[in-house]
Amino acid sequence: MINRRELLWALGASAIGLSLKRIPSASAALPAAKPKRLLMFTKSSGYEHSVIHREGGKLGLAEQIITDLGARNGFEVLATKDGRIFSSDDLPRFDAFYFHTTGDLTTEGTDKNPPMAPEGKQRFLALIHDGKGFCGTHCAADTFDTSGDRFDPKPQPLDPYLQMLGAEFLAHDAQQKAHLTVADKKFPGIQPLGDGMDVMEEWYPFRDFQPDLHVLTILETSGMQGPHYQRPAYPNSWARMHGEGRVFYTGLGHREDVWGAAWFQSFLLGGISWALRDVDADVTPNLSRVAPHAADIPASAFARPAK
Repeated sequence: MINRRELLWALGASAIGLSLKRIPSASAALPAAKPKRLLMFTKSSGYEHSVIHREGGKLGLAEQIITDLGARNGFEVLATKDGRIFSSDDLPRFDAFYFHTTGDLTTEGTDKNPPMAPEGKQRFLALIHDGKGFCGTHCAADTFDTSGDRFDPKPQPLDPYLQMLGAEFLAHDAQQKAHLTVADKKFPGIQPLGDGMDVMEEWYPFRDFQPDLHVLTILETSGMQGPHYQRPAYPNSWARMHGEGRVFYTGLGHREDVWGAAWFQSFLLGGISWALRDVDADVTPNLSRVAPHAADIPASAFARPAK
């Protein structure tokens, strides 16, 4: 694994070559539009992942990578762990939100950074419903847990945030190499994944998929080790519409080497560009067609993690 300094040097030395087809402007004679703005929120009210940990006031690895992608592709990124921004006058000026978060963000929690106010949460969700974009990686699905028992196999009432996201994290077993199958080869930025690929990662199992998901990648569970993966293949990445807002999520993003991979950054840039409405994509719901047994989860796969 290359170290952080080598990775950031490499990112600065060579931009990722992508062929995202941007939505054309109405007239070439018009003044250049202001750059789109992305708010990257990385508060950890639960477990803090290494890729967003800051040392000496410097951005975490994931924060720096997203910031660099923005600088090279024409959108501005503000990375923060301060939840008070969701009550600020500036919030509606962001075009999309990006979460790599854990736990109940309305509490101070693990990292002790200022929490999001409950009304700030409602405000942010309303902005997405009305047309702002949302992107989430990995632990964004381990944020605002259901009000019920997520280890109860019976359907549980999803938190409004999880309804927006499209599913809820259940629990994970040991990191391992597994195969991702690409379900939509035309989605922006996904082309470097080809038909699919083997990836070493911490794999999130999910429950309570929203029926209108447009699945982008599928985790092939055959041969995987651990009780939470003894189930049919299920979505790992998807896009969906939440009202007028565009939502992109991938369960990838735990490991630093995944963040450093050009194929992952291409995929993220495609999802961000789509959420920002810089590119278009067909996100017709396809869950029932490409992963028809995703919700067929045996009771054993709801095992509570060992303390």
